[in-house]
Amino acid sequence: MQTFDPKYRTALSIARRLRDAGHQFFFAGGCVRDLLLGVSPKDYDVATSAVPDQIVALFPKTFTVGAHFGVILVCESVDGTEIATEVATFRNDGAYSDGRRPDAVRFSTSPEEDVRRRDFTINGLLLDPFALEAGAGDVESAVLDYVGGREDIADGVIRAIGDPKLRFAEDKLRMLRAVRFAARLDYRIDEATAGAIHCQAAEIGQVSQERIRDELTRILTEGGARRGFELLYRLGLLARVLPEAVRMRGVAQPPEYHPEGDVWVHTMLLLEKLPPGSSPTLAWGALLHDIGKPATYQPPNPAIPGDRIRFNGHVEVGVRIAEEILARLRFSNEDTAQIVALVKNHMRFGDIREMRASTLKRFLRLPRFEEHLELHRLDAGSAHGDLSLYDFARAHYEAEPAEEYRPALLLTGADLIAAGYKPSPQFKAMLTLAEDAQLEGAATTREEALALVESRFPLNPAPTRRGS
Repeated sequence: MQTFDPKYRTALSIARRLRDAGHQFFFAGGCVRDLLLGVSPKDYDVATSAVPDQIVALFPKTFTVGAHFGVILVCESVDGTEIATEVATFRNDGAYSDGRRPDAVRFSTSPEEDVRRRDFTINGLLLDPFALEAGAGDVESAVLDYVGGREDIADGVIRAIGDPKLRFAEDKLRMLRAVRFAARLDYRIDEATAGAIHCQAAEIGQVSQERIRDELTRILTEGGARRGFELLYRLGLLARVLPEAVRMRGVAQPPEYHPEGDVWVHTMLLLEKLPPGSSPTLAWGALLHDIGKPATYQPPNPAIPGDRIRFNGHVEVGVRIAEEILARLRFSNEDTAQIVALVKNHMRFGDIREMRASTLKRFLRLPRFEEHLELHRLDAGSAHGDLSLYDFARAHYEAEPAEEYRPALLLTGADLIAAGYKPSPQFKAMLTLAEDAQLEGAATTREEALALVESRFPLNPAPTRRGS
């Protein structure tokens, strides 16, 4: 029973008011699937015979987020917290000329008609919440199943409702959703559904880049990321949405550093280690960290004994490719900066023991450095398995307080001007010199920092003698 879940209690309250007004009502979709699986739903959706105007009239606070499609957001307060619940009218969809939304919908009083326009059988289940209450939490007895969803949950199958080609023609994004559910739940995609995806994979380009980005991110972060990307490849979707990733397949690596195999295999091992709930930026960093290797692959030079495969400049190339991908998928500036930083800095751990104290502290103070640490752990653990550099970096990161990495500066541009320097491009080098000395403990006061700068950048340099 979900008695103490405020979202459940809110949805139950909404259902009660719909019942009292004489309307049909059910919990619908993913929440029913999750209840059958013994998982606490993130949200509860309510399907009803009430039309949007009737829903709005029944509840004091609503938002018509999709009234044309029969979707109303009902907001209610529970224990001082406002909770929003989607309430949707039973409907039958018309044609989907844009491959995303129906051109028109017809409201219905038939729950079965509503279910048969949905995507997959496991998401086409309805639940009577009051039958659930009366049955003391017996979900099975409270479920209404017109499409064989319970059987497919028991068998671990993702199956489109009705004709899979028609379902995917209606909304192309459903092809990516099929992969996401299969990966997260560790289900197989049934043969007809998989065949329809393969046939229509080229049409995924009709979906907006934002929707593709969001679905790929869910595949990366909800669990089963490796399985998800392997399915994307096998079904022909990956070549359409992320062709740069396909190019990693078959790109050999030096076995002394990468005994696990080629760049694709290595990357898939990283994705396999991503736990559900990983941050999107870390997950995309794991996917893209070696994206520059295919373009920089250099086979061993037979003229040089013992030479090996090399990827000279793969980080710099990878940064450019990552920036192109993230721009295409319309990532925010903030997420782009962090993902690119993960790609840019992932090889720096190899030099971490030899870094000067100032360089090390600058490295450790990178924004969200814990993600850099975790990416290196995943990277090393998916290759040679040596985590000694990870342990070294983590020990230093955790040993010193943040102010040790980013102390209040001893010297600023204003100090340089007050000392008699005129603003110039040299200020950056002068302030970096002072900060390095501060981070390394060579300067502990403003006066010491200024004296160091003056020794390297004299205010009145001696004039250069000219030959006669």
